[in-house]
Amino acid sequence: MKEKIRPYILPCAIVLGIALHRWCAMFSFLVPYIIFSILLLTFAAVDLRHMKFKPLYLWLMLFQVAVSIGGYCVLCMLGADTIVAEGVLVGVLCPVASSVAVISCMLGADRTTVTGYTIVGNLLVAIMAPLYFSFIGLHQDMPFWQSFWNILRRIGPTIGLPFFVALALQMWLPKANDLLSRHTGWGFYLWSLALLFTLGQTIDFIFLHGSGHWDSIVWLCVAALAGCVLQFGCGRWLGHRHGDTVSGGQLLGQKNTAMGIWMANFYLHPLASVFLAFYSIYQNIFNSWQIARYEKSHHQPRPEHDSAAGRQQDNFEQ
Repeated sequence: MKEKIRPYILPCAIVLGIALHRWCAMFSFLVPYIIFSILLLTFAAVDLRHMKFKPLYLWLMLFQVAVSIGGYCVLCMLGADTIVAEGVLVGVLCPVASSVAVISCMLGADRTTVTGYTIVGNLLVAIMAPLYFSFIGLHQDMPFWQSFWNILRRIGPTIGLPFFVALALQMWLPKANDLLSRHTGWGFYLWSLALLFTLGQTIDFIFLHGSGHWDSIVWLCVAALAGCVLQFGCGRWLGHRHGDTVSGGQLLGQKNTAMGIWMANFYLHPLASVFLAFYSIYQNIFNSWQIARYEKSHHQPRPEHDSAAGRQQDNFEQ
């Protein structure tokens, strides 16, 4: 039953987030707590003491750093809208989604690989984002360390705290850790709830402040689609070269849009966050399609003649 309804959960969250955006925006304060719970379940299922840095991580990091600033500079040189250029910058630099392990492992990715880059990728953003925002956006006069601390304190509680809690459980309370690791499937439903509230908050912002900027919003919509295709495509290509196609695609393509929206609202033109709103819709539609395709390919009943042949083989062996 779960396999049949799972592909429809993310699209339903998107539709409800758009239709009930005012109501959903009221509950957006719950998102950090939901993400903490998702990561705790994810980290509990991995032996954190044996995690290693992998070559794939380096290529993913180089892509995020180079393409984010490169895309921004190219668009500015071509005379594009500054809001659109800032949207592209934050949309590519945006850290990997906290829920990436939930979706990736459902699609057959290696959990250790995905969990490792969840930590590494977020630390990368904590370092690079303050550098970029020192000469781009609204707070160019803000000292690097203050900007670094602002971002780190947003990332730290939701990434670092569940990591250390899970590590402590694995070292001193292994039975409690085993209990959590048996319920990692809950992370998917928690992520759907976080998506509902985050998307509702951003759509509500568009309705409240988008008037007079509709051209920019249309271009942000187009740019978000292009960015989604590029990042999932390049990520899968890099992952294929390192033996894990699914991990590469999800780690580069699946974004922590809540964090990206906050960075855009605080450091850039607030409407740049619309890029992340549309990106969230696109990435979750794609993830829903991937889940449906995976479930179909792995739960198809065998053809009748195969079943008959199997019964004959069983009889022969008996």
